[in-house]
Amino acid sequence: MTRCDWAEDTDDLMTHYHDYEWGVATFDERETFELMTLEMMQAGLSWQTVLRKREHFKQVFDNFDINKVAAYDDTKIDALMNDAGIIRNRRKILATIHNAQLLVKWHADGKTMNAYLWDYVDGQSIVNKYAAMSDLPGKTALSEKISKALKKLGFQFMGPTIVQSWLEALGILDDHLASCTVNHMSE
Repeated sequence: MTRCDWAEDTDDLMTHYHDYEWGVATFDERETFELMTLEMMQAGLSWQTVLRKREHFKQVFDNFDINKVAAYDDTKIDALMNDAGIIRNRRKILATIHNAQLLVKWHADGKTMNAYLWDYVDGQSIVNKYAAMSDLPGKTALSEKISKALKKLGFQFMGPTIVQSWLEALGILDDHLASCTVNHMSE
């Protein structure tokens, strides 16, 4: 089996994520919020660092239950800031709570983030066949457009690079290399 360069010769978490999650279409709102949060937390760090902390994130963020996260208070924020098992960045934690609060309002209006994002691509994954990892863009016109729209809607910590990674995590963008034999969208 040939994998994308970033998933070759790495730990089991990265390999599993590459083989079974990255580029796989996601239509679950809770998972969409989880990946939004993890991508925000990853900013400035490695994805491997985030994956190693993922299970603990799930525990302390109530399995990314949007309603529960939206209700976090100062006591919970303090507990999160003191938990060495997660990435303790106050701005990222506050942005996660803020974004959950916005999503609660969306849900009350019958909207979901998942449907909103998939509407940008008419419900179809964009499959790219890059020749090398150096060809993968850090951001695209699509991620810039969505980032700008999300910021206008009040979402925080949603820059185009974070959105690009998030779209890949959700399978909206399938950016496996052409040489990768783990290409979920073409199966």
